[in-house]
Amino acid sequence: MATATNQGERGDAADRIWTVPNMISVLRLLGVPLFLWLVLGPRADVWALGVLAGAGLTDWLDGKIARAWNQTSRLGTLLDPMADRLYIFAALLGLTVRDIIPWWLMAILVLRDALIVGALPVLRYHGYGPLPVNLAGKAATLCLLYAFPLLFLAGYSGAVGYVAQIVGWAFAIWGTALYWWAGLLYSVQGSRLIRRSRALERAPGGDTNPGARTAEKPVDAARAAERGTQA
Repeated sequence: MATATNQGERGDAADRIWTVPNMISVLRLLGVPLFLWLVLGPRADVWALGVLAGAGLTDWLDGKIARAWNQTSRLGTLLDPMADRLYIFAALLGLTVRDIIPWWLMAILVLRDALIVGALPVLRYHGYGPLPVNLAGKAATLCLLYAFPLLFLAGYSGAVGYVAQIVGWAFAIWGTALYWWAGLLYSVQGSRLIRRSRALERAPGGDTNPGARTAEKPVDAARAAERGTQA
């Protein structure tokens, strides 16, 4: 009885919306259009980099608060990577429009996200939510968010611009490679989950309507995929 009560309490906590970390994530999301306007409008790069630095700080802060105050929620696990991807897209768009990076680099990174988003309805049909961010994805995001400010600084003359260009491109190349590697890991996890779901459907008395099942928690889904669990 106590176990059931504890599980119910954990479920209620995971479904919370109005938490401090979620509010911080929303504020970080609101900074995306401001960042893009600063880059493309007045081209106030210093202010834009300040917004980007603030986004990085709040990204770290909301995670610390969520763990310290036990305010981890499903909404938070969606808002956090969403904010990261929007900042990456905004920075890519600004750098491409201003001819700082070639269009094909933006296309490579956006294509990867498009493929991931396109797979979500398939996972949802089989009763699974979005997969949690893996270590490669976190490393890729970190590399790219280091690369973009440096690439903006690369437009300045002198030693600062020269060094920023070299280091910025190094981070960009590593970040792009890790971004696609993380995407490959997601596809492997998703494929395992789908095979597991189909095996359950084929089993005697199995579920014949996977789309009607309650979506599995993303963390549980990832663990099942990593174990390669088969019915």
